[in-house]
Amino acid sequence: MGAAKVKLDKELYEKVKKFASLAGYASPEEFITHCLEKELSKIEESDSEEEVKKKLKGLGYIS
Repeated sequence: MGAAKVKLDKELYEKVKKFASLAGYASPEEFITHCLEKELSKIEESDSEEEVKKKLKGLGYIS
């Protein structure tokens, strides 16, 4: 599996580091990966493309 870089603002990254450490993750990257996988699995459970769009709008990812 290849790695990709994602930019986060400094304030958000500091929060990620803090909570990753508190939750016992080995690294902020591991914590971020877990969070993304969890959210994506919720979206993947949707039955239709329209339902996926509705969920993404509800989460604020698309308008």
